[in-house]
Amino acid sequence: MAFDLDLIQKVYAEMPGKVQIARQLLGRPLTLTEKILYAHLDKPATAAYERGKAYVDFRPDRVAMQDATAQMALLQFMTCGRDKVAVPSTVHCDHLIQAKVEADKDLQVAVDSNKEVYDFLSSVSDRYGLGFWKAGAGIIHQVVLENYAFPGGMMIGTDSHTPNAGGLGMIAIGVGGADACDVMAGLPWELKMPKLIGVHLKGKLNGWATPKDIILWVAGKLTVKGGTGAIVEYFGEGATNISCTGKGTIGNMGAEIGATTSTFGYDESMERYLRATGRAAIADLANGIKEHLTGDPEVYANPAQYFDQVIELDLSTLEPYINGPFSPDLATPISKMKDAAAANGWPTRLEVGLIGSCTNSSYEDISRAANLAQQAVDKNLKAKAAYTITPGSEQVRFTIERDGFIDTFGKIGGTVFANACGPCIGMWAREGADKKEKNTIIHSFNRNFAARQDGNPNTYAFVGSPEVVTALAIAGDLTFNPLTDSLTNEAGEQVKLDAPTGYELPPKGFAVDDPGFQAPAEDGSSIQVIVSPESQRLQLLVPFPVWEGTDLKGLKLLIKAKGKCTTDHISMAGPWLKFRGHLDNISNNMLIGATNYFNDKTNSVKNELTGDYAPVPEVQRAYKAAGIGSIVVGDENYGEGSSREHAAMEPRHLGVRVVLVKSFARIHETNLKKQGMLGVTFNNNDDYNKIQEDDTIDVLGLTTFAPGVPLTVVANHKDGTKDEIVVNHTYNQQQIEWFKAGSALNIIRKEFGVA
Repeated sequence: MAFDLDLIQKVYAEMPGKVQIARQLLGRPLTLTEKILYAHLDKPATAAYERGKAYVDFRPDRVAMQDATAQMALLQFMTCGRDKVAVPSTVHCDHLIQAKVEADKDLQVAVDSNKEVYDFLSSVSDRYGLGFWKAGAGIIHQVVLENYAFPGGMMIGTDSHTPNAGGLGMIAIGVGGADACDVMAGLPWELKMPKLIGVHLKGKLNGWATPKDIILWVAGKLTVKGGTGAIVEYFGEGATNISCTGKGTIGNMGAEIGATTSTFGYDESMERYLRATGRAAIADLANGIKEHLTGDPEVYANPAQYFDQVIELDLSTLEPYINGPFSPDLATPISKMKDAAAANGWPTRLEVGLIGSCTNSSYEDISRAANLAQQAVDKNLKAKAAYTITPGSEQVRFTIERDGFIDTFGKIGGTVFANACGPCIGMWAREGADKKEKNTIIHSFNRNFAARQDGNPNTYAFVGSPEVVTALAIAGDLTFNPLTDSLTNEAGEQVKLDAPTGYELPPKGFAVDDPGFQAPAEDGSSIQVIVSPESQRLQLLVPFPVWEGTDLKGLKLLIKAKGKCTTDHISMAGPWLKFRGHLDNISNNMLIGATNYFNDKTNSVKNELTGDYAPVPEVQRAYKAAGIGSIVVGDENYGEGSSREHAAMEPRHLGVRVVLVKSFARIHETNLKKQGMLGVTFNNNDDYNKIQEDDTIDVLGLTTFAPGVPLTVVANHKDGTKDEIVVNHTYNQQQIEWFKAGSALNIIRKEFGVA
């Protein structure tokens, strides 16, 4: 079924003319990224926008939200005065299902325990005209790829892995709920014009190498912040030789290099996927303007002239990679893993191998992994590690069951979890994880931050392709190299696994009985969305207070975070997901995972009112009760990871006024701005060392707050001395108005006449 065909027809009808105008405006050939961006401007441009400098307003075609972030996004939307969403929007129930036993049992537990939240999301979707995908329908990014993504389109989604839709040639960008609220309210969406990174893929993958290995290799080259502020555009014969879903895997995990998004030009693999998923009409439309759905030939012939950075990779030379532990950019070729594990003291006995998730749950992924499982059966091998499979959608699950792959996995002890995020986001009730024992797992997910999957900071999590994960689960050994090593089977014989084979698309076609979609009511105006005042899961929002019009003085230092501080550290997922619709309750997890610079402990900071050490939220609530503002100080790439705006809303709710760091991850910085927070960076990173535990801090220059003008932070030390520190910001005039108004939402409410 082709959703929103009228919208796509309109986009394609207008795109050639808009691309031609952009080409004339820039006076040169265009990348695919530029074609899509300039075709989605809010207003016609009169001059080229400077990459990395100019803030630009866009009109995305659609919005997608997963259930954990949709709660807060829609609670915000409900306050803005709109009667219906202005663009096609969807909600996907995928985050609140815990993996524990197996799919059916886990899904039923989730449906029962989350009834209040699911009922809220269903009714609010009906009320405001959103499509609703029920629990069990699948993971947002796989469902979007199967149903909504289209070449040349632009979408935003309240999840950092929204760029998965780049596998179908979209510009798909992860954002916070406030950004989604803007677009659903019919307002333009602001983004700093991204820089462009071109990745020239040559040759063709062979043997054990997969699309996952491409992005694992790229992550090793660019690191977790190397793509910040940039869109990555893949091109070349190597790109066209990759399946559509393989492209999606690469786009998905581009979030791990900090990229705004990643994308590919329209090609035959995308056409095949569109037709296989019931969207032949869209394929026909795309074929009609296909020259506009890829970069101009001159660009790809001389990429260095058009991209800010170019990387080349010959796929025929690529070997499988294993990335980790604890960071998705720590890349090790599989041939070097034995040496790396020995040098670093990584535990090599593999306890669990997990495949699937939004990153690698396509039919192609599953079929190749199933091929290896069948080889194990045929070669008389038993899996030495536990093994789990998480399908990305009900359509994929139904099809792989029909084609016998689930039975094949069962023969090596595989457990199939629900069509949901599950272990990838910490929704994994892993038996024994509470013992905090040192152990190793490997998965085909996207992130492997400490404690992310099972809550155990001593779980060494590695990332690989589904094929490598399956092979290593069979071997039970992190250092096993299936390209060269043999295994001893049950008869004592030495056997080798052959390179996996599979199918790009199901030979018999996709099939599904009930995909799990609920269309919105034709007229939702009479539907009442009820949130109980006594609810512990949902809480109506109260507008944040406006700026008082003065400099901020007498702030207490809440925490000086040491080292990596991701959104998982600022606002943990896992068991806390149940409070994503209740701002006050979820604020009890604020910064509990961050390491305090002064004592190297987590969730232990000094209360400057009492001198005692206590949990971070407890100390901040004490400051709030006393009417005292506070400041959070952090390190590099602060807010790396998820799009979750709770990491910005919680500090705002509890009275934190300023976040001062060495550098921000893109989405988190935007989320802070949207919520009326002041997010600034050290002009000199060494000044981080000047912040002392008992400091009282002033922020000066706010009465003349202006774009491009630094502010001053005064650290008043306990001994009576002080340090004046120059801090920078990236606020434009509109964002300064958000700060003054108390939040961007306060301005929207005013525009729509809501008191």
